[in-house]
Amino acid sequence: MRQLPKIFGDKSETLAARFLEQEGYMILERNYFARKLGEIDIIAQYEETLHFIEVKSGRANFDPVYNITPAKLRKVIHSAHYYMKNKRINMAFSIDALIVRGDEVEFIENVTL
Repeated sequence: MRQLPKIFGDKSETLAARFLEQEGYMILERNYFARKLGEIDIIAQYEETLHFIEVKSGRANFDPVYNITPAKLRKVIHSAHYYMKNKRINMAFSIDALIVRGDEVEFIENVTL
């Protein structure tokens, strides 16, 4: 039974990655795990900016945008810094959210606390 949310999440992340590629983003990583800090769903590059993207999806009558909490954003920010330090990258970056509602996608750039 626990398998179903994972399958649903993977499908949403695939839809999100396709959306980003269609918009001209180059996907660099998916499901990047930064030791003890957390996971970044998608890391992509668009022009000269690195994008760390949290994908949220949901069913029924609860809007998945509400799952982007300050605690989750802090984890993504720390993981992004870890990624850039580990890969020795020094460039502009953005923390973004991609909300999947069924087959609809909403991309929110520069999510802040």
